[in-house]
Amino acid sequence: MPQLPGTDLTVSDLCLGGNVFGWTADEPTSFALLDRFLDAVPSTQSPFVDTAEMYGNGVSETILGNWMAERGVRDRMVVATKASPGEKEHPLSAPEIRAAAERSLRNLQVDTIDLYYAHYDDETTPLEETLTAFDELVQAGKVRYAAASNYSAKRLTEALDTAQQLGVTGYVALQPHYNLMEREVYEAELAAVVTERGLGSMPYFGLARGFLTGKYRAGETIDSPRAKGAAKYVGEKGDRVLSALAEVAEAHSVTGAAVALRWLADQPAVTAPIASGRSVEQLADLLPMLDLVLTDEQRQRLTDASA
Repeated sequence: MPQLPGTDLTVSDLCLGGNVFGWTADEPTSFALLDRFLDAVPSTQSPFVDTAEMYGNGVSETILGNWMAERGVRDRMVVATKASPGEKEHPLSAPEIRAAAERSLRNLQVDTIDLYYAHYDDETTPLEETLTAFDELVQAGKVRYAAASNYSAKRLTEALDTAQQLGVTGYVALQPHYNLMEREVYEAELAAVVTERGLGSMPYFGLARGFLTGKYRAGETIDSPRAKGAAKYVGEKGDRVLSALAEVAEAHSVTGAAVALRWLADQPAVTAPIASGRSVEQLADLLPMLDLVLTDEQRQRLTDASA
C-alpha cells in the first residue's frame, strides 16, 4: 500500500483529481464520482483526493467539502489542496499563504488540510518567507504536511535546503507533470531530487490530458475541453504508445487508461498518480489500476514504446 514518504499518510494507489468538480462535472455528478471512488478504494487505504483553491475559484473545494460533510467520511480521506497564484502579486508570500489556507479550510469544512501544496513556484517571494509560512500552518495544526507543485529541480533543491537550514517544515512531496507521453523533464531532472531527498511524487495529467484513453486519433474530433491539449500527442510516438497500451490492456481485460496509470504508479518514487473523470463511466475505466499487476515485460514494453 502506498505510503507518502516521511509521513503517516497511507493513500490509495490512485489520487482522484478534483479539477473537474464544478467544471465538467456538476455537484451531483461530482458526488457520484466521489461515492464510486470511495467504494473502490480498499479499506486498508485512505481515498486520496486532490484539489486547489483556483479550481473553479473555490468551487471544487466547496463541492468536496459538502460531500465529505454529507457522507461523514472526512476521517477516511486524505485531502490535498493548493495555495494557487490566481491574480495575486506575490502568491507565496506569508499573508497570501495564510489567507489561502483559511479559505480552503472553510471551503473544505475541515480543521486540517492533510497535504498543502505551493501550486506554482513564486520567485518574487523569498523561499525563507514561504517555508516559514507553511511551517506556521503545520505548527498551528491547520496543515499536516507541505508540498510543492510545478517546481524545477533547482528550485526544489533550494527549497529543501532552505527548510533544513531554517529548521522548519520542508516539502514532503512533489506534484510534477509526468506520464507516458511526458517523461523527459521529470526523469532527467526531477526524479533524482525526489529519490535522493526521500519525497513522494504525485504526477498530474497522468493520462496526458486524456490522450492515453485512446479516444484521440488523427482525423477524429472529440468534444472535450481537453481535446486541444491532447491533440499535440497525436502522431508516430502516440500511435506506438497507444498500441502498446492496447496490447497490455487486452492481456488483463482492462482499459488502456488503467494500464497507463498503473505504469505511472509503478515508477520509482511515484506514490500515486492523479487522474480524473467527468462521469462515473469514465472513472470506472480508471479504477482497475488499483489492483492491476503488470509483469516486468509489460512494463518494459510500455517504457520502450514511450521512449
